[in-house]
This record gives sequence, structure tokens and C-alpha cells, in this order.
Amino acid sequence: MSALEKILDKATSKTADKTTSKARLRLWLRLLKASKLIETELRERMRRELDTTLPRFDVMAALSRNPEGLKMSALSGVLKVSNGNVTGIVERLVEDGFVRRDAVENDRRAFLAKLTDAGRAEFARQAEAHEAWVDELLDDVEPERAERLAQLLGEVAAHMEEEN
Repeated sequence: MSALEKILDKATSKTADKTTSKARLRLWLRLLKASKLIETELRERMRRELDTTLPRFDVMAALSRNPEGLKMSALSGVLKVSNGNVTGIVERLVEDGFVRRDAVENDRRAFLAKLTDAGRAEFARQAEAHEAWVDELLDDVEPERAERLAQLLGEVAAHMEEEN
């Protein structure tokens, strides 16, 4: 039996009900479509109105949540991207005065990336705009339904993380 056949056999045995399987496939496709539409709009607004990019915003958000700083490898792990991607973004944020690099004791090759005061102020400005845009983009979703959907998606994510 091929690897693909094993996967299909396992999927079939897990979800013998094809109606359920199709419903889950439709759910995935709709989640993907909604996510891409929202992300595309956020990227455009960030570029146009804040003169920044979503990856820069994501790096600043991660550093904002970790005021003690993060090593580049930890930052890459938090963002789930390669070290190379993060390094270029951090370099530009350092040049802009939003991030500083502090040496790590006992490791001459490593440093901690931290937001500067200017970086914290800029991130606060960007985060406020980002939150308002997301609120606007999802304003057709009633608050109770938004809470329930967030809870359900959190459960899905937790389940997926457990399996990995």
C-alpha cells in the first residue's frame, strides 16, 4: 500500500461519513479564503497608511510581547519563519531606530532584539490602527459569534499543536 493510500485509508476510517468530510473541507477552504482576503487588505492598508509591512509589524508585535528581548532564533520560532527572513527585517528596524540589539552574556555570537522607546511608541500607533481595521473588516460578525468562532478555532489550533 502506497503512502497516499495509507493516508486516504486512515482518513476514510476516521471520517466514514463523507458529508462530515466534505463539510470540513468546505470549512477549511472558507477559512483560507477569509484569511487571505483580510490579510491582503491589512497588507495594503499598512503599506498605504502606515508606510510599513505586515512582517515588520509582526516582528514589532513579537518584541512588544517580550520586552526583555528575544534572540533571533527565538524570534524566528515565535514568527514561524526562517532566521534569514527575521534578520533582514530586524536590521531595517534597527536602522529606523525602532529596535536595538543587546549582547547576550556568555555568547558572543548572539544578541537580543528589543524595541526602543521609539519602537514601542511606533508599535502602539500601528497596533491601534491594525485593531481598528480588523474591527472594521469583521464588523458584520456579531460579538457573540466572534467569541464563539475564536473559541472554536482556538480548540482546533490546540488540537493540532498537541498532535505535532
